Amino acid sequence: MSRKREHFGDRPDGVLLRDLDSLHYITGIIYPNRCDNEAFISETIDLTNINKFLEKKNSGDPVYKYNLFQIIVTAVLKTITLRPKMNRFIVNGNFYQRKEVSASFVVKKEFDDKGGEALAFIHSKGDDNLDSIHQSIYDQVSFCRSDSVDSSTESMDILNRIPRVISKNAVKFIMFLDKHGRVPHDMIATDPYYSSVVLSNLGSIKLKSGYHHLTNWGTCSVICLIGEVKETPVFQSDGSVEMKPTVDLGITLDERLADGYYYSKTVRLLKHLLENPELLELPLNEETEY
Repeated sequence: MSRKREHFGDRPDGVLLRDLDSLHYITGIIYPNRCDNEAFISETIDLTNINKFLEKKNSGDPVYKYNLFQIIVTAVLKTITLRPKMNRFIVNGNFYQRKEVSASFVVKKEFDDKGGEALAFIHSKGDDNLDSIHQSIYDQVSFCRSDSVDSSTESMDILNRIPRVISKNAVKFIMFLDKHGRVPHDMIATDPYYSSVVLSNLGSIKLKSGYHHLTNWGTCSVICLIGEVKETPVFQSDGSVEMKPTVDLGITLDERLADGYYYSKTVRLLKHLLENPELLELPLNEETEY
C-alpha cells in the first residue's frame, strides 16, 4: 500500500472522493458513526459445486490443501475488486476510496481456552487469483502460529505494559490520529479494522453464522461471518426436496456507502462466484457475467 498522499485531503490508505452527489456528501456529515449505520445481510450458499471443485484442486495432494475458507476469502476479494463502492470508507465525515483491496482475519494459535490469537492480513492485487490467495493465507497462518508477533499486536502489548493512566491517554491520542488518518503505519499494519473486509470463520469453532457489529475505529466497512457447514433441505423445480451441503454467511456493511440496488447486485455477484468456483482461478480484476 502506498503511503504517499497524492493530493491535499487524501489519506495514506485512501483517496478523498471529491465528486460525490449531494445526498452522499451530506450523509457522511449528519450520520458520522459507522456503528450507527449498519445493514445486515444473511445468505445461504449451496456448497455442491464448491465441494466438487475442492476435490479436484486437492487431487494432487498439495501440502497445504485448498478449503472452503480460502474459496470464500477469494470470492469476497474478487467481489470487492469488481464492485469498488464496497471498498470505500467514511471517516471524519468524508468519503474515501481505499487504495487497495485487502482482507483480514484472526488466527487462533491453538484451539484451547488459553490459546493466543494473532492477526492475519491479506494484501491483494488485481492479477491475484485463488492460487495466489491460497499461498498468501498459508503464509499468514504459518506466521501467526509461529512464535513471531505481528506489528499491531506488538504495539498493543507495549500499551498494555505501561502504567494505565499513561496508556489510556495514549490510546485516546491514537484515536484522535485515527480520525485524521495519521496513526503510525506499524501500529495498524495488521489491524483487521484497517482492511477492506474482516472475515471470521465461525464454522471452524462449531458456531453458526450471524451478525457482527462494525467499529468506529479504523476504516473497515464490511464484516463477513462464515457459519458451520450443514445439510439443508432444498426444494427442486418439481416440488421434491433434496438435502444439500450449505453454509450461511452473515454480512454486516456500512449502508452509507451505496444504495440497496448496488448492494443487491454485489451479493448476487458473490453468490455467483461461490456457486461457480472455477471463476476464482481467473484474476480478481477480470469481469464476470452474472
